[in-house]
Amino acid sequence: MGIEDIFTELPTLETEHLTLRKLREADLADLFTYASDPEVAKYVTWPVHKSVEDSKAYLRFVLSQYDLGKLAPWGITEKHSNTLIGTIDFVSWNVAQHSAEIGYVLSKSHWGNGIVTEAAKALLDFGFHHMSLQRIPARCLVQNIGSSRVMEKIGMQFEGVARSSLFVDEQFHDLKIYAITKEDFL
Repeated sequence: MGIEDIFTELPTLETEHLTLRKLREADLADLFTYASDPEVAKYVTWPVHKSVEDSKAYLRFVLSQYDLGKLAPWGITEKHSNTLIGTIDFVSWNVAQHSAEIGYVLSKSHWGNGIVTEAAKALLDFGFHHMSLQRIPARCLVQNIGSSRVMEKIGMQFEGVARSSLFVDEQFHDLKIYAITKEDFL
């Protein structure tokens, strides 16, 4: 099984409160709303979106990834409103090692409501049941307490700190490493 086998037609995933789906051009305003928030951007590897053009460029990139059958994010939307409030994805996939790392971002107005936990559980289920994964890791900046809590709530085990392993904004950052195996999940 290759990446294109899964991601050429990114499936829509449903949870109790959320729909995880492909991003679309109509999501531009919602995307800019959270991507332009400095509080959100301080925990991710990309710079804050300073203009709608930044969000438009990102959206074009994602849509091209879908067309090419490459790794690309699911948009996190609330079922009742279909409003885009974040993204979640497999940021890397080592097919030979049966391992794929997850990453996510969420609008600050939705922090602390269990949304990423719900979305991440759906991705774990998809990864273990449809991508033949054995291990799913995730990383976060050591100061990102909310993300650490999400990883713990979805059953990931803390594996350690990778010191100075991320270089963003002209500085090195330490990352907490978490992971879950298929046996842990099932």
